[in-house]
Amino acid sequence: MSGKTRSAPLLPPDAGRDRPLFAVSAILVFLACLAALGAAGAWSAAEGWTTQLAEELTVQILPGEDRDADADAETAAAAIANLPGVIEAEARGRAASERLLEPWLGAAALPDDLPVPRLVAVRVDPEDPPSPGAISELLSDAPYEFIVDGHERWEDAVRRASDAVRYFALALVALLTAAAAAVIAFAARASLAARWDVAEALHLVGAPDAYVTGLFQERFFFLGVKAGLTGAVLASAAAFALALAGGAAGTVFFLPSLELGWSAAGIPVAAAFISGFVGALSARFAVSAELRARWS
Repeated sequence: MSGKTRSAPLLPPDAGRDRPLFAVSAILVFLACLAALGAAGAWSAAEGWTTQLAEELTVQILPGEDRDADADAETAAAAIANLPGVIEAEARGRAASERLLEPWLGAAALPDDLPVPRLVAVRVDPEDPPSPGAISELLSDAPYEFIVDGHERWEDAVRRASDAVRYFALALVALLTAAAAAVIAFAARASLAARWDVAEALHLVGAPDAYVTGLFQERFFFLGVKAGLTGAVLASAAAFALALAGGAAGTVFFLPSLELGWSAAGIPVAAAFISGFVGALSARFAVSAELRARWS
């Protein structure tokens, strides 16, 4: 009777040891993906916000006694619209100002005698904006008081905040990568100790250390890829849910939503393969060092 025999792998998977390592690795990849997506979202949002701030400025028309603030705003908008470099100037009424104050003062109607500034939203050409002080000079003889807000201070604040979020997120990614490498190195040493009889037998028949190291490297590479894919999928789902929740909250509470471009779609895919390479390299270095320590 003849039949084909199937050889068993020299380093068979050990579910009892692999399952906890798989869970820890997937969690670390999940957190690293969220941090990287947060950094990408901060970058994208900051670019959009700074571009919008650079293209717009606001003129506040302060109400005065015996004056029609809405009419003053309309007059100012008409004059500003004729300035070189101004694309559009739109006067906003009292209702628009009250809506902006609502998150701080509540939804209750404000007293009619409360002096609420009227706003003139000005959109400028970012390539050829009006000269500094042009609007102030234009309205200098106006019979009402006004404040020109060029948004420069907000633009700088947005850039500083986005830089802080980005660098913090990237540092967190590096920290989680180092933690994953340490966990896998520990698991590789434990796996080598559990399979030391196999490694010793291979050494006795003349197998080089690189062959033994390659067995562990291959095993932890595929374990890392599987854990990375799991963590990346969960992180993508969480990021999508956060983006939806942030968009809904932003319409009510003026909270920033998570804005991700198409380039961010490659982060989870890259994370899965980076997880595999980190697992392979960590296992290689750990097992190689352990073999040298025992056989040197």
